[in-house]
Amino acid sequence: MDMEELLSIGDMAKINHITVNTLRLYDKWGLLKPAYINHETNYRYYDIKQNARLDLIAYMKELGMNLKEIKELLDKEDLNLIEAILIKKKAAIDQEIAERVRQRDAIKRTIYSLERYRKSPTPGTLTTEFIDERSIYKAYVSKNFYDYGLDAYEMILKEFKNNLIHENLPEVYYCNVGTFLSKENFLHQHFETHTSFIFVNEHFPLKEKVEKLESGMYACIYLDDFMDEKEYAKRLLDYCEKNHYEIIGDYICEVLIELTFFNQNNRSMYLRLQVPIAFKKTLDPHQ
Repeated sequence: MDMEELLSIGDMAKINHITVNTLRLYDKWGLLKPAYINHETNYRYYDIKQNARLDLIAYMKELGMNLKEIKELLDKEDLNLIEAILIKKKAAIDQEIAERVRQRDAIKRTIYSLERYRKSPTPGTLTTEFIDERSIYKAYVSKNFYDYGLDAYEMILKEFKNNLIHENLPEVYYCNVGTFLSKENFLHQHFETHTSFIFVNEHFPLKEKVEKLESGMYACIYLDDFMDEKEYAKRLLDYCEKNHYEIIGDYICEVLIELTFFNQNNRSMYLRLQVPIAFKKTLDPHQ
């Protein structure tokens, strides 16, 4: 063998932007053996043509394969096995991406909630607002939210969470659980509901169970105490009647943000009660 045509282990590592220890590890694993070993000095030498093998190993590592998987593939020289492992790797990466996207969405949602809370009106403020279309996931709960105090409310929330778990939904979606009240019940101030919901986005897994809340005008009132909801719902109804608003849909109790960051003993929330409205048309007597 012409030694002048061989590269020392240091030169081979340098031109491939890897370390000498990496080449020794590849030798140990049987991934890339030196072209020649001087048994007197134990120096390792490589053929420049072995760069192709190093490039392949680097490429397979970039695909997410570990050395054990690479060794298995290179030893068996089976294209079907290579394809099967790559398909498995792709599925794992897709799953990881989906999880990271959900985490990113949750972080964005929390940042948005904090910003909205800082800019929200003080409790008791009544407003008429345009609200964009929203997507929701609804679930049935066995107990009526309004028949119980905070302790039972927490158990009801756990029932909702169990619904999510049963659907194999990530816990990151368990956030700011709101409630519905039918239009008829709201008009009669009859507080009975077994429907809870969360807002979701386009990455929510169960797309077939997502419902849309149409954009439109809403009469709203803000509050910071769950126990005051009935009183504030009555104020909201009075506000609609005073302004001659036509209530055209169900009442929603939306949790804008949970402020449990600062209270470890109970759940603190900032709420927006809302009903979709239309403006009643009145005839002009002068027309």
